[in-house]
Amino acid sequence: MEGRYFKEYSHYLNRDMEFKMYGHDGILCLIVPCQDGRFYEWEDRHMFELMSDLIDEGRIQFVTVDTIDKETWSSHGPSDWRMAQQENWVNYVMNELIPSALAKAGQSEDAPMMVMGASMGATHAVNFFLRFPDRFTKLLAMSGVYDMSAYIYDNNFDGNFYQNSPLAYLPNMDPNHPYIQKYNNNDARIVVGLGAWENETLRDLRRMADLFYAKGIQIPTYFWSEDTPHDWPSWEKQVMTYLPEMV
Repeated sequence: MEGRYFKEYSHYLNRDMEFKMYGHDGILCLIVPCQDGRFYEWEDRHMFELMSDLIDEGRIQFVTVDTIDKETWSSHGPSDWRMAQQENWVNYVMNELIPSALAKAGQSEDAPMMVMGASMGATHAVNFFLRFPDRFTKLLAMSGVYDMSAYIYDNNFDGNFYQNSPLAYLPNMDPNHPYIQKYNNNDARIVVGLGAWENETLRDLRRMADLFYAKGIQIPTYFWSEDTPHDWPSWEKQVMTYLPEMV
């Protein structure tokens, strides 16, 4: 499925940033690629062809973002600069990409959105959903890592790290925090398999599920079987299991 291509300058990142959009109507969904992935990853993987019926019916449309993971989580440079860049990227998405994409989609600037991703794309997706529950009212996250401390090689766990690692800030969330009711009013699915290459992701989602229970957060977590590895065929099945019931 051919999307509409755009390149726009980001003042937060001081560079041109590329993205594509797909569909003509329905809720706008932000797609975050896997670690170091590009905005065209889901198209290359034929994911939009898989979801074509939902797109053609006007139930959902998409905007695909470029990450800068190679400068942030995948880099081995000083963590303070890396995490500052990570927060700059978050600000780019929230304050530059999303307003532009909503306008191109013919939606109001305060329209609720969905966010979706797999692997580190799920990490980003969950972080967006938890930090910005008024903007993102739907979430589908598959096989994500949610404790990002292993990516901080110099033990400099600063504020920018803290607010980009869900298992850093969730344990400290007050059970009476107003965001919790917003999470519970929103619509989310967080999924992991029990198959190959899912050890860390499985560990993190179990921790996340325990925290959700302790905080009164009613976000469903799903644990698929041992024949579900950390790979695209699993995510294809998961998308087509959960997305049709969400849009």
